[in-house]
Amino acid sequence: MTTTPNPPESTDPRTAAEPTPPQYPEQPPAYPAGPTQPPAPPAYPAYPARSAPPAYPDPTAQTPPPPAYPQPPAQHAAPPVPPQPQPAIPPQPTTPAPLHAHHISTDQRRVYLKAHQRHTDATAFGTLLLYLPHFLSSLLVVSLVSLVSVGGLGILAWLLSGLLVIHRPTEEVIARRMLGLRHPTQEEFARLAPVWQEVAARAGVDAQNYQLWIEENDTDLNAVAAAGHIVGVTTFALNRLPNGELAAVLAHELGHHVGGHAWASLLGYWYALPARLAYRVIRFLALVTLRVAAFFSVLGFLVIALFLGLFAFATLTTLYGLPLLILAAPYALAAVGRRAELRADQHAAALGFAPMLASVLHQMYGADQAAKQQAALAARAAGTRLPKESAIAKLLATHPDHHTRLHHLQPWLQPQPPR
Repeated sequence: MTTTPNPPESTDPRTAAEPTPPQYPEQPPAYPAGPTQPPAPPAYPAYPARSAPPAYPDPTAQTPPPPAYPQPPAQHAAPPVPPQPQPAIPPQPTTPAPLHAHHISTDQRRVYLKAHQRHTDATAFGTLLLYLPHFLSSLLVVSLVSLVSVGGLGILAWLLSGLLVIHRPTEEVIARRMLGLRHPTQEEFARLAPVWQEVAARAGVDAQNYQLWIEENDTDLNAVAAAGHIVGVTTFALNRLPNGELAAVLAHELGHHVGGHAWASLLGYWYALPARLAYRVIRFLALVTLRVAAFFSVLGFLVIALFLGLFAFATLTTLYGLPLLILAAPYALAAVGRRAELRADQHAAALGFAPMLASVLHQMYGADQAAKQQAALAARAAGTRLPKESAIAKLLATHPDHHTRLHHLQPWLQPQPPR
């Protein structure tokens, strides 16, 4: 058997370098078929259903008392806890009370002071003129006493003593001893000072030039102006009047100081003291002499009376009737004093306090009428009658009557026409 030998390898380099191409199958491989539906999502755990909200306790229902826990032994007791301060509850806003019709503002403001804060009006000059007979009589008395005791120095000392009227320490003595005044307390000064500042500001005067005093009187609505710097009010006026009416009272007293009424009256009274003391001594001795003479015999009484009459006549002729003027001076001084009160009312009205002052006058008039009615009822219950006011008492009155003062306030009480 003959075998065919393998053909010899080609030695051609082109054929040797080309590899034989792979043989691919005629059909592609069969891949596994994909799913026709997407896979289901994984099952997550379900959340629990929402429960109903908890039931809160009703605030209107009564809560049961807390359970009583056993107390620890005394030896192991906790130290007591000090009470904690509770926070302050702010006050509820309330509607402010309406102000009085005569309430005025006392807020601080710029003050314009007058160049001449004082003057001497006609009533002050009239007061000094009417005290002139008293002054001359006092000068005679002081001269006689000085010649017997200390000589001419007594007259000079007496003349210079009038300067004490405007001396502040002497004014304090006058306020305490003669007028019965006292210094205001801290609460009284806190109420009185702002009103006085407002009055002084309207008048254009320095409020620090005057001293405020208090009279312990809870029944009378009154005030006083004395010496050179004293202004006093009663506790009734301070505690019962609204600040506008209190300002009207203070403005009235300031009018006495501004017009010179206060110092003129006190100065005249001071220089009239020696004459008044001498008159009282002579009057007392004359009455004692007449009583002693009448006790022994009628003839002795007549002789003493004749002697005293001749002495009085000689005195009148020697002094050119000056003692007669002294007898008539109280009536003239009362008339000038009533005029000074009207001028002080006009001063308060010019500062804008006319309605307030009229209200104060009405209150004073009502109080006087009530007092008179009570006195009349008391006299009727006792089976007596009240004496009528005499004409001499009216002439000696130091203040005008109620209707006269209101009549002089009418120009400031009438509505002013618009400008």
